[in-house]
Amino acid sequence: MSQSINRRTFHKKAAVMGALAALPSTRLMALHSNDPVRLGVIGVGNRGDQLLDAFLVHKDCEIAALCDVYEPYLDAAQKKVGGKSTLYHDFRKLIEQKDLDAVVIATPDHWHALQFVAACRAGKDVYVEKPLSLTISEGQKMVAVAQETGRITQVGLHRRSSSFIHEAVRQIRDGAIGKVTVAKCYHLRNESTQGIGSPPDGDPPAGLDWDLWLGPAPKVPFNPNRCLYKFRWFWDYSGGQLTNFGAHYLDVIQWALGQDAPQAVFAAGGKYAVADNREIPDTMEVIWEYPGALVIFSQFNASQSPGNIKGCELEFRGTKGTMLINEGSGFEIIAESTRTRELPALSPLNRKENALQSQSARKAREPVVVRGRAETADHTRNFLDCVKSRKSTNCPVDVGHRSTSATLVAKIALRLGRHLTWDGKAEKFSHDEEANRLLAYEYRSPWQLA
Repeated sequence: MSQSINRRTFHKKAAVMGALAALPSTRLMALHSNDPVRLGVIGVGNRGDQLLDAFLVHKDCEIAALCDVYEPYLDAAQKKVGGKSTLYHDFRKLIEQKDLDAVVIATPDHWHALQFVAACRAGKDVYVEKPLSLTISEGQKMVAVAQETGRITQVGLHRRSSSFIHEAVRQIRDGAIGKVTVAKCYHLRNESTQGIGSPPDGDPPAGLDWDLWLGPAPKVPFNPNRCLYKFRWFWDYSGGQLTNFGAHYLDVIQWALGQDAPQAVFAAGGKYAVADNREIPDTMEVIWEYPGALVIFSQFNASQSPGNIKGCELEFRGTKGTMLINEGSGFEIIAESTRTRELPALSPLNRKENALQSQSARKAREPVVVRGRAETADHTRNFLDCVKSRKSTNCPVDVGHRSTSATLVAKIALRLGRHLTWDGKAEKFSHDEEANRLLAYEYRSPWQLA
């Protein structure tokens, strides 16, 4: 009898282990609150290096694997994490590592979708940098795969994890500055007239796999300005600061307005200040139309000329006041003045009375100053907590997709140079097939987003 029971128990255990082995490659046991979350990081230069810092401050985090196509970045990252991580040249090998709980993606924009989808399908949770995707169609696929696989996701719009930004959004939505009709955001950066220069094409530096860096993007000769951080000035890999910083700004603006998509967009700009080989303008203005409000993104080739009276990155104008937000210092509400009663029509007989009444105007509300700072480490903390709890993060992929999409439709309007109407539910332009063709692009073989 005991032998029969043991035999049945063995076969049941064998069946369970066989089923588990068929699951995607990830750790089998659920994490406890004190367990370290084992991470693999893809892309460890520039923003990837900053993310390493933001994760390493948390003691329940272990950087178990690192990947980059540029060896100097990989060497520096290995030293930073203590020399214990497994190193990879190809991200696909990192994703296959079975003992990873999550993958962090900090590669150029044109790589996000492929790596995100592969990680989700391999059973890994994913922290992916913004902008979420290079195109709208990529973002749609990322949202669908995350839902299909049930993975925990976080998009690197770190203002979502800032307590003072939460308070600013709450006050706007509660009517603290009245009806908001205009929201503005600014990117200011003065560059010399030569900009990033115009270096000739040539051979890639030692330790860089140029073909793998390009991945799904069109095959072109290596140029120093197309690679590493400067990729942001070329359409094949980015949308410039409009999608880079703009995704941060539009995320907060849409959140505060209670909207997730514009109704229309227009953009204009050009290379007005610099003479280099970039493709993306150094100066631009974008206007989105939302129900009851305009949203404006301004990019100036200047640093000392603030876009508003305080030089803040975000500005909300309401009927009771203006809120100015700066991620490094906090927010301020500047109160509007309102008249205490209606003024009679001006005439020679009542000019004196009119003047007295105009002096009786009062503030619509009290001014407010709230200090704070948006830290990436708070955002990584939220991600680690949610990997353990399996609760939704502060910025899951569907939220990051909508915030990124607002900037991507503006990128298309800028390239086409015309006003475009956007259907947020269908996620396509109304009656403009040329614009809709730019919602996706054909990947270079053999890369496919499956």
